Amino acid sequence: SKDSSLVQKAEAFFTKIKQDGTLLQLQERYYGHLDQLNYVGARTFIHHINKRLSRYEDRFKIEAEVQQLDWRLLAAIGYQESHWRPNAVSPTGVRGLMMLTRVTAKELGIKNRLDPNSSIKGGAKYFAKIRKRIPKRITEPDRTWMALASYNVGFGHLEDARILAQQDGKDPDQWLNVKEYLPLLEIKKWYKKTKHGYARGKEPVHYVQNIRRYYDVLAWMKHPQEKEGVIASKTPEETYNADTEGNLMPSDVM
Repeated sequence: SKDSSLVQKAEAFFTKIKQDGTLLQLQERYYGHLDQLNYVGARTFIHHINKRLSRYEDRFKIEAEVQQLDWRLLAAIGYQESHWRPNAVSPTGVRGLMMLTRVTAKELGIKNRLDPNSSIKGGAKYFAKIRKRIPKRITEPDRTWMALASYNVGFGHLEDARILAQQDGKDPDQWLNVKEYLPLLEIKKWYKKTKHGYARGKEPVHYVQNIRRYYDVLAWMKHPQEKEGVIASKTPEETYNADTEGNLMPSDVM
């Protein structure tokens, strides 16, 4: 008769990680964003990488190194914000390649939001500042996903969603849970319980997923940075384990 002990152990293992939530976490970490970039969007993004990114790549690298970030993540944020258009302006008054508000630019010492170098510098400083506010106990990659959500919707609204998750018995330190509660900030039943009130909570969820996907493509098309201590590596295992000081951005490599 065939020895089925290995199959039984494998089945027991998968049953265990399904029950304790580990499998959901792994699915979120590596596949939670893969449905966000359709064929047309991917083709457009690659076209812009080839036509636009070269103008700003050096500046992304410089400012990312200053703030101890992965430049490809910073570039992905810039693409999500403006498609790397330095003169971008929104109806709400944010403008520039990194789409900074007037108040944020002033706080960061940025005088001309439409200057791409200044905008990238401001965006890098602002993201690094936000990321430092995320509790250090939150591990990567969740810490970066939450920082991105905060960059989009504001730290107060992110905290509201985390509190709602905790009140509902969910772990507020896992992005897998928090991204389920952010959209509830659009519903009065939920946002009336929060400190900061209504927010367009679906937006930061899509925002994070889009940036993760853009980052994947950039990590695939661009060679990893080489300077040890600042740069993410190629493989997911190396990437997520490399951040011993909490300074690196995670790399969801395709």
